[in-house]
Amino acid sequence: MASDVPMSPELEQIDGEVQDIFRALQNGFQKMDKIKDSSRQAKQLEDLTAKMKECKRLIKEFDRILKDEEPNNPPEVHKQLNDRKQYMIKELNSYVTLRKTYQSSLGNNNKRVELFDMGAGSSEPAAEDNIQMASAMTNQQLMDAGREQMTQTDQAIDRSKMVVAQTIETGTQTASALSQQTEQMKRIGNELDTVHFSLKKASQLVKEIGRQVATDKCIMALLFLIVCGVIAIIVVKIVNPHNKNIRDIPGLAPPAQNFQISNRRLLSVEIF
Repeated sequence: MASDVPMSPELEQIDGEVQDIFRALQNGFQKMDKIKDSSRQAKQLEDLTAKMKECKRLIKEFDRILKDEEPNNPPEVHKQLNDRKQYMIKELNSYVTLRKTYQSSLGNNNKRVELFDMGAGSSEPAAEDNIQMASAMTNQQLMDAGREQMTQTDQAIDRSKMVVAQTIETGTQTASALSQQTEQMKRIGNELDTVHFSLKKASQLVKEIGRQVATDKCIMALLFLIVCGVIAIIVVKIVNPHNKNIRDIPGLAPPAQNFQISNRRLLSVEIF
C-alpha cells in the first residue's frame, strides 16, 4: 500500500521503517516454506517474531506522534493518517496469524503471539493495553471468546437502544413542557398588555381629575378673595362711615346714624 498521505518527517520515517519490516516479514515467511529443518524454521520464526515486535513498537510510536499532532492537522488529514495506522495494524496482525500457523505446525505451543487490537478507538490510552495472547488458545477457545465478545456487544447495543429510547421520551416530554410554557407565556403577554392598557387609562383619568381639582381650587380661591373683599368693605364702612372714597355696596342699608339724621331733617321740615 503506497502512502500518498501528507505526513510530518517523523511519521514519514516511521512509516518507511514499518514498510521495510513488512517486506522483510513477507520475504521471511516465503523462505519458511523452503526450509525443511525444524530447528532452522524455529530460528527463522524467532527472527520474524523479533521483527514483529519492532514493528509493534514503531506502530505505537506512530500512534503517539499522531495524537500529539492531532491539534495541528486538519480533520481530513488526521483521518487519513489514522487509516494509515489501521492499515499497518491490520497488516501486522496478518503476519501474527501467519506466525501462529507456522508455530502450530512446528508444535511449539509454549511461545505466545501478541495480537494487536488497536481499532478505530485506539487513540485512547487503553489501546496499548488491549493485547491478547492467542497462541496458547485452541480454536474452540478462540470461538468461545468470540461468541462472548459478540454477546457483550449485543448487550451493549441493547443498552444503547434503551438509552436512545429514554432520550427520545425525555425529549418528547421536554418538547411538551416547552409548548405548555410557550402558551403560558403568550397568556401572560396578553394579560400584561391588558394591564398596560388599564394603567394608561387610569393615568389619563388621574390627570383629568387633577385638572378638575385644580380648577375647583382656583374657583374656591377666587370666591374666597371676593368674600374677603366684601367683608373688608363692610368692616371699613362700619368703622368709618364718613369715608366717601368707599362706595356703598348695593343692597346694603346705610349706617344707622345717617338714617337718624335724615329723619330729624324730615321732622324739622314738617314743623316749619
